[in-house]
Amino acid sequence: MLRVGLTGGIGSGKSAVATRLAERGAIIVDSDRIAREVVAPGSAGLAEIVAAFSDRVLTADGALDRAALGAMVFADGAARRRLEEITHPRVRARSAELSAAAPADAVVVNDVPLLVEVGLAPSYHLVVVVQTAVDTRLARLARDRGMTRAEAERRIAAQADDARRRAVADVVLDNDGGLDELHAAVDALWRDRLLPYERNVREHRAVRGGWILPTAPDPTWPQQYARLAARIRHALAPADLRIDHVGPTAVAGLVGQGVIDVQVTVGSLAEADGALARRLADAGFPRAPDAGWDRPGPAGGDGGEKRLHGGADPGRPVQVHLRVAGSPGWRHALLMRDHLRADPDERAAYLLVERELAASTPEGPWSAAAEPWSAEESLRAEAWAARTGWRP
Repeated sequence: MLRVGLTGGIGSGKSAVATRLAERGAIIVDSDRIAREVVAPGSAGLAEIVAAFSDRVLTADGALDRAALGAMVFADGAARRRLEEITHPRVRARSAELSAAAPADAVVVNDVPLLVEVGLAPSYHLVVVVQTAVDTRLARLARDRGMTRAEAERRIAAQADDARRRAVADVVLDNDGGLDELHAAVDALWRDRLLPYERNVREHRAVRGGWILPTAPDPTWPQQYARLAARIRHALAPADLRIDHVGPTAVAGLVGQGVIDVQVTVGSLAEADGALARRLADAGFPRAPDAGWDRPGPAGGDGGEKRLHGGADPGRPVQVHLRVAGSPGWRHALLMRDHLRADPDERAAYLLVERELAASTPEGPWSAAAEPWSAEESLRAEAWAARTGWRP
């Protein structure tokens, strides 16, 4: 089963995306609908809301007057938080029930307006954010919901802004165009990413691409790592393990294939082979199929003293290295990263050699042709560590 989180600001068109995904075959778990269920007449949720906000939030027939409640909470942060304390646990519990009832090969899309605000992003395999210009959203809220501009602005201000949503987004769908454009983007997402991702998660299959010529540095690599690390940390809880960004994408200015390397520090390989491996696979990080994925260079080799996981997401190449604390490979990964971050001259030299090897060697820069240079670079890094008192 693939768990997808779908979110977007009020008026962004998130519901249109959910509808299109449902037409393609996704199972939609609609948090707004569930939120209405848990405060239906006669429910414990409604009784608790009345106790907190008085019967002024009830209609004449005893149902929740959502407009009256909204007027209270959207202008008062403390009142809004009290309402969330009542409703959010109930919505999460019911959402979990519906997701658990889905077939094993389902793509379950959780439509969650406040996904960012309540910190749910790491619990999904993929987060999709629908983004629309504020002026467009204001116009839609006036047209479709009859809101005044002041009311619509309050609703928008009460939610996370676009920057916070983008920070957790694996996919951003822009909805400033027409419905046909939005449908085309959703269809491509479904076909090219969600369906193969679901199959890979279900079969515990890591995506392995061929050698790709390095491209220019990507300034979003640190943010991509942060999302992956949060997802891994969530999957491995309650274990609180050290997680580091290593490899070329961890050093600003270096080129690379865009594969995000994540190092997870474990106490032993037996620990890595146990429950941690199963949790990683279920979260979308299955064991890599063979040792050929490991390309750290001869001077920093692990000698089999690690476990390597890949990513099931066809749209996000990743390698997760589970290494024992204090092992040579564990130390080398951290040393090379910190050395190159600290020394611009070494970073420039590394970049030059990497480009030359990439252009001249079909197997890529970590082929046998790189061994002499890699050994020399390791010696320079060790000298830097001794000179600066570096510790991992």
